[in-house]
Amino acid sequence: MTSKAKIIRLPGLIDIHVHLRDPGQTQKEDFTSGTSAALAGGFTTVVDMPNNSEPITTVERLLQKRDLAQQKSVAGIGFHYGSLGDNLETFEEAAPLSIGLKLYLNNTTGGYLLDVAYLKKIYAAWPKDKVVLLHVEEDVIDIAIESMKNLKRPVHVCHMPSKEILEKIINAKQSGLPITCGVCPHHLFLTNEDVDKLGNYGRMLPSLKTREDQQYLWEHLDDIDIFESDHAPHTHQEKAEGAHGVPGLETTLPLLLTAEKEGKITREQIIEKCHTNPARIFSIPTSDRTYTEVSLEEYTITNENLFTKCGWSPFDGQKVTGKVVKTVINGKTCFENGKIIATPGDGLVIPS
Repeated sequence: MTSKAKIIRLPGLIDIHVHLRDPGQTQKEDFTSGTSAALAGGFTTVVDMPNNSEPITTVERLLQKRDLAQQKSVAGIGFHYGSLGDNLETFEEAAPLSIGLKLYLNNTTGGYLLDVAYLKKIYAAWPKDKVVLLHVEEDVIDIAIESMKNLKRPVHVCHMPSKEILEKIINAKQSGLPITCGVCPHHLFLTNEDVDKLGNYGRMLPSLKTREDQQYLWEHLDDIDIFESDHAPHTHQEKAEGAHGVPGLETTLPLLLTAEKEGKITREQIIEKCHTNPARIFSIPTSDRTYTEVSLEEYTITNENLFTKCGWSPFDGQKVTGKVVKTVINGKTCFENGKIIATPGDGLVIPS
């Protein structure tokens, strides 16, 4: 680190959309490596998705996952519950143990897919003070929005990639529907033109879109509520075989701070969408004693320096501004100068 680089302090960042692969696919990532990557990226709390190799659609699996995370995590962690519409009787017990309910309206990793006919019934069954999160792409966004009408419940559209979807979400917000949305850094900083260079390492769901789509997202940042990484690690072999998904916990903040330096975003917008809004929308506890310190130095993202077990990034070789030098949770230093200080089991599982 250069001695002249300015150090800034940000509140502990919250990523409401990660896939840490534990249990069942720990060759890609596990709770220790994934939460280590979070700390190195300035994230003090992450929320893990339910599409494990055995989907988290029973209370028993949810409890097992929470117990495992309590043993292995080095950062704060919570979990979204899953449903295919056939486990509504478990919602009452599962909801207090969960941050939200994740539903898939398009095919995704593991073939975990929801019949949209179940939507209204699921909305009604899940507690109204808890968010329902949707994986929806262009072909089903109209159905997703239509299903919200006359139901007063919060719905969050994840990893929103395109002008078409964002336009419809803006219209839904203006009509009074309680809908929020998130965008991933890879949709802000990459386009389908990058796939030629990245090959399979540029394959993800939703896919990379056009430069026009990307520009529309940047022009309408105020209509986007949350930045979410959709951290989805795969091994090199799995990517060679066509697996969809990219890691993002360690590159989200430096990419955003680089955009700030370029005048594309403000510091206030970064804090709002990486801390304030995730905490508010998903009722995630925060503390003034939880924060990250970042050196505003320029450096190059390299695969070799990542904590994620998969060991690669689509942004390998890219120059960025903003290196996390310290991450503190509840007054305890958990990461400092490139080293994880916390030990497995130090992480707090939420809701506690």
